[in-house]
Amino acid sequence: MLDGCTPWPEIFAERYRAAGHWRGHTLDALLRGCALQYGPRTALVQGNTRLTYAQLNRRVERMAAGFRLRGLRPGQRVVVQLPNVPELVVSAFALMRAGTIPVFCPVTHREPEVSHAARVTEAAGYVGPSVRDGFDHRGMAADIAARWPFLRRVFTYEPPGAASPYGGMATDSSGCHYFPLDSVDAPPDRPLVRSAGEVAFFLLAADTSDTPRLVPRTHDDYACQARVAAESAALAEGDVYLAAPSAEFTLTLGCPGIIGTLMAGGTVVQAETGTPAECFALIERERVTHASLMPAVARHWLRELFASDADLGSLRLLQLGGASAEGAAAEELGGASACRVQRVHAMPEGLLILTPASEPHGRPLSPDDELRIVDAEGKDVPEGEPGELLVRGPHTVRGYYRSPGLDAQSFTADGYFRTGAVVRLTPPTGTGVSLRRDEGHRSVSGI
Repeated sequence: MLDGCTPWPEIFAERYRAAGHWRGHTLDALLRGCALQYGPRTALVQGNTRLTYAQLNRRVERMAAGFRLRGLRPGQRVVVQLPNVPELVVSAFALMRAGTIPVFCPVTHREPEVSHAARVTEAAGYVGPSVRDGFDHRGMAADIAARWPFLRRVFTYEPPGAASPYGGMATDSSGCHYFPLDSVDAPPDRPLVRSAGEVAFFLLAADTSDTPRLVPRTHDDYACQARVAAESAALAEGDVYLAAPSAEFTLTLGCPGIIGTLMAGGTVVQAETGTPAECFALIERERVTHASLMPAVARHWLRELFASDADLGSLRLLQLGGASAEGAAAEELGGASACRVQRVHAMPEGLLILTPASEPHGRPLSPDDELRIVDAEGKDVPEGEPGELLVRGPHTVRGYYRSPGLDAQSFTADGYFRTGAVVRLTPPTGTGVSLRRDEGHRSVSGI
């Protein structure tokens, strides 16, 4: 485990491995296995770009070698701030295959959040757009590199047809090197030997402060999350997932999202703008079976759904991120689109609860997810009484990165994550039940 990260105690790690939650495969190795199993099948689609599993894995191999050729070393951290384009998927897997650790930042984040992520992780590189929606990401990266001497490699994404301002590469007066991302290519190296218990990437916790919390996710724990989420969503080989940029990154990455879809042998379709018109056209053209939305976007879908003549008959499941207050809109959207709607409560720290749209309750995904519901003093509340949800399990982290003060506030001494969610424990029978005690689960109902 990377210095500054809190590992799972070995007794828990052994339990999760024995139960099959942790299977010992890195995420990039899982992609390599999928390329062998599903080689000619379409893995990734955006616009006119279509990559088979074999092509995607080959591009990942060559980009990983290119990153290493350009000076990135195993164990180094690299901030990734790309829009919803194929290069996001390729570069993320390529960085992991090169042994480096992506630090995912939403493309909408600006200097305070990105600089904080770069400083705390001592990032050696940055991957992002040159300019996006009028904002100069290249200039922001240059300012951060001038401030923090460990950031010495900037890789910029240029939209198709756009010319890179660097040509092959450039170096500024501070010694920072700049490369166009499409030039990062080299013959594949020999695979690195790594442990699936190592940190795969960092996510930024949902935080409104200028100092976002960095969440270290391991290969084992995130593969577990994506796999069980795919099973819960009935997403399997041959299914098609629509990744819309209007959905939260946590939702579209692994709930089951992009990673869960690829692990299952499905196809990921990336929407460029996320507008209802674009998404409806993609659902019809690509025969999309699963999609994810945020509540505000779902309302836009509802407004435009009846005016559209697109064939949405392939859509089986629509995931809606957000609070239970959106239940009525979720049910209406499900009825209008004739598909099942599932509300998703997901946190970068690993808590993931999937709830049918018509029900106010949900359940954690793994039989080894452990729940406590406590009062303000940390004491367990009686069944049916409201309290804060605490959780620990095979895909819930044990601490933030290099943040002992935050860990003391957000995690108990015995490893439970304080979610901040107010819930109540429902009885094993009657309305609102999703799990039974005799299955080793407990159900929770939001209030």
